[in-house]
Amino acid sequence: MHTHPMNVPPVSVAAARAALAEQFADPVLRRRATMLWGARGVGKSSIVRQVAQQHGVPLIDLRLTTIEPVDLRGAIYADEHQQRTVWFPPEFLPGPEQPAGILFLDELTAADQRLQISAYSLILDRRAGRYELPPGWMVVAAGNASFHGAVSHDMGTALADRMFHFHVQATIDAFLAHALAHGFAPEVMAYLKVRPDKLDDTAAQLAADHLVGASPRGWEDVSRVLQAPLTEAARRVFVQGRIGAANAAEFFGVLRELQAGADVVALLAARPGPETAALLPRTLDGLYALVYGLLAAASDADRLSRALQIVGQWGDIRGAQPLPLRETQTLAVELLAQKALEQGLEAVIFDSPDYRRYLEQRGR
Repeated sequence: MHTHPMNVPPVSVAAARAALAEQFADPVLRRRATMLWGARGVGKSSIVRQVAQQHGVPLIDLRLTTIEPVDLRGAIYADEHQQRTVWFPPEFLPGPEQPAGILFLDELTAADQRLQISAYSLILDRRAGRYELPPGWMVVAAGNASFHGAVSHDMGTALADRMFHFHVQATIDAFLAHALAHGFAPEVMAYLKVRPDKLDDTAAQLAADHLVGASPRGWEDVSRVLQAPLTEAARRVFVQGRIGAANAAEFFGVLRELQAGADVVALLAARPGPETAALLPRTLDGLYALVYGLLAAASDADRLSRALQIVGQWGDIRGAQPLPLRETQTLAVELLAQKALEQGLEAVIFDSPDYRRYLEQRGR
């Protein structure tokens, strides 16, 4: 099953999360386990955690590569009263006092095969030794296939036939939405907006037989590195140690252009008109850097209003090559409006003459 890509079409992180949430809501479907397949860093564990939070139920997250088979089945002891040996179930499995929740068996395909046997009992029969999973609990497993470049043991068809299978893949739009919600560095978002193929380079990493490559989780770490008070030398060491030398070299090459082409601080302080127009970027990289830089800077009503003024002057940009000014302006306005709604600043948007002018231009 793992020597070739599975015959399950990929789904986005958002689609997988929505499907799991609906599955948990149905008492019948909840009793059937679901397997999340996907490359490292795609967000499989985050999906399960968000579904548990959405339904307000406990989540038990078991990383199967960190426990022993006896940990899952429980310890055996001699009961002198019954004159037999008895299994003590482990304390981390839910008891009757927790009638509903999600049991997450992470790294299932990488676990020791002896441990997988115990895990399979929970998946197939909802039991482990004398322990029985409460009826309101749903089992979700996750793992990598061999073509994801991870350690992976074969899964038999008997087990596979007892589960729903989701092949989860990261999409650039979903990643950027996640990045915006969690305050990633604007430079990372701008870079990946222009180069979405760099979000996950697992295939290229495996083809080159490299250990380190780019992944959604890796870019999150790169964002934290850029936001940390590090020297330039240390920053380069950390970034190339997280996404690989070639990816880091390209990223830092573009980063210089991003930082030179979009001085958000200077633009916010500039006067509307020619002074602002002189500071607007002239390249596609710089344009996207400005979009996400303004979004990060628009933290209050005054800065939000000024950001809308700057976006309103998009027509003053004169690049050496044609630029997608209308598309990037629409992106900037939509993201700023979304942030305004989240922060209770929607009045700034509706009262802005620049926003009204933008709507009129779109109407024409």
